[in-house]
Amino acid sequence: MLTSMAALGWLSPRRRSATARSVLAGEASAEAARKSAQDAPAPPTAEEPDFPVHGDERAAAFFDLDNTVMQGAALFHFGRGLYKRKFFETRDLARFAWQQAWFRLAGVEDPEHMQEARDSALSIVKGHRVSELKSIGEEIYDEYMAERIWPGTRALAQAHLDAGQKVWLVTAAPVEIAQVIARRLGLTGALGTVAESVDGVYTGRLVGEPLHGPAKAEAVRALAAAEGLDLGRCAAYSDSHNDIPMLSLVGHPYAINPDAKLRKHARQLDWRLRDYRTGRKAAKVGIPAAAGVGAVAGGTAAAIALHRRRH
Repeated sequence: MLTSMAALGWLSPRRRSATARSVLAGEASAEAARKSAQDAPAPPTAEEPDFPVHGDERAAAFFDLDNTVMQGAALFHFGRGLYKRKFFETRDLARFAWQQAWFRLAGVEDPEHMQEARDSALSIVKGHRVSELKSIGEEIYDEYMAERIWPGTRALAQAHLDAGQKVWLVTAAPVEIAQVIARRLGLTGALGTVAESVDGVYTGRLVGEPLHGPAKAEAVRALAAAEGLDLGRCAAYSDSHNDIPMLSLVGHPYAINPDAKLRKHARQLDWRLRDYRTGRKAAKVGIPAAAGVGAVAGGTAAAIALHRRRH
């Protein structure tokens, strides 16, 4: 950690502060992921792609979560589950609904909406025990997330497992939720945003910053060093141009359900592409009615109107 921070001295104070937070977030997430890695039995094998190389123990795979492994945003579905359990009020649900509507229509991660989602989540869990959120996360996965896993991406992850490689989720979602999803999918573990806790109780603050953009790359780099991996032999999968730093670290980058910027970038560099979506994005807005009809209708209508003005 001291070496990483010292190397930042040539940057401006503002850039140095932002980069330091990314490094801190990445290293904290890597440490949490290694502690929580599970050797759970893997689900049945799906159709195997032409990669990876079998028997390469210095290779691993890193998968983004939202819209890569799972349709929609994990944080939104987690928020729905907390709302059902009376963690917050209907007015807070409107924010989650709007954020999800934007995500589904735009198909990209918007920094402003991610900031709002992060702040909402932190305020909701402040004062709650970490063990409580882990237990609830198991229930929420079954209720809202399990049916939204992309079978095609799941098959890619399974191919790495079948080849004897470790597979990690890398997401801005809370690490506790990411770990639940990884375990339920039979993956090795998860790198996620680390929320600060004292004596097992959330303080409402983060360790560093959300695991997003450059912070994801730092987390993958830190985990690879700790695990003795050769990043040139590793693979990474994402839908978002925000994850280009992570994808650029590995020798086998994949663009999965890519947004426009990532698709263009991937084609320029001859990266592999996979798209498991069907139909127009605007036809795929599907926030269940259980999320709150009034809030969802308002958020979705506004998002559709904005989407139409931009096209």
